[in-house]
Amino acid sequence: MIHSGIRGKLSRALENPNVLGFLFVAPAELILLIFLAYPFILGLWLGFTDTVVGREGSFVGLENYQELLDDPAFWLTVFNTFLYTVVAVLLKAILGIGLAVVLNRDFKAKGLVRAIVLLPWIVPTALSAICFWWLYDSTFSGISWVLMRLGLIENMINFLGDPWNARFSLIAANVWRGIPFFTIGLLAGLQTISPELYEAADLDGASSWAKFRKITLPLITPLLAVVTAFSTIWTFADFQLIWIITKGGPAGATHVFGTLSFQRAMAGGHFGEGAAISNFMLPILVVCVLISFKYLRRED
Repeated sequence: MIHSGIRGKLSRALENPNVLGFLFVAPAELILLIFLAYPFILGLWLGFTDTVVGREGSFVGLENYQELLDDPAFWLTVFNTFLYTVVAVLLKAILGIGLAVVLNRDFKAKGLVRAIVLLPWIVPTALSAICFWWLYDSTFSGISWVLMRLGLIENMINFLGDPWNARFSLIAANVWRGIPFFTIGLLAGLQTISPELYEAADLDGASSWAKFRKITLPLITPLLAVVTAFSTIWTFADFQLIWIITKGGPAGATHVFGTLSFQRAMAGGHFGEGAAISNFMLPILVVCVLISFKYLRRED
């Protein structure tokens, strides 16, 4: 009787769509909890401890954050991160919009050109970073060689030995890699705009700039906001490109949050301090996620 009662309750529970739906997604939620939520919470916790390599840390409250706020290297990293993100995302957006508008037109070998545009996006980050490191080499730089051959410069450019040269060199590499994301994303949006709108504008004698400003830009603005937010997240949290090309040098002049956190945590062994540096990125990334979520709902 007891077994039949339990079996009946279980049967009725499984007939409930909500219970059945929860059971179906439970394995996926468990995997997300283990592989996403646990590392995230652990990172937050480490930021409030003095954990170092080989020793379990204890809770120190906001001590790591207070020490970072008094650290000149940290403030230089803040400056570098915002400079790197703002300039790179702005250039990628401008160049990406321009390239998307061009690729939206009809011309010969359009498919081939679109495939070529994707190349920087599909090349592994490590490989493209090594290529740029070679191009920026102070002795064997191909860029310097071409400029010297053209008579524009007399000596090799010290791309990675000078702080400002190194910063703008990294931005150029990031822009090269990130333009395809803007271009392909916005190209998809441009192809949803009805040609009748442009035909009506032509009848009214509108110029190309007027059509772009009054028709194209307003209609792709929600998509542009989403693409920009995602690009901001990736650029703000960038690590591979910078670490491979400069490792944060010269003398820490190109450190961003990701590279400084890695250096303090992995090379220096101060996991608590490294985690605290990474946690400083959270507010900016949360804002970007909220912007993306807002415009994605509007697109729906």
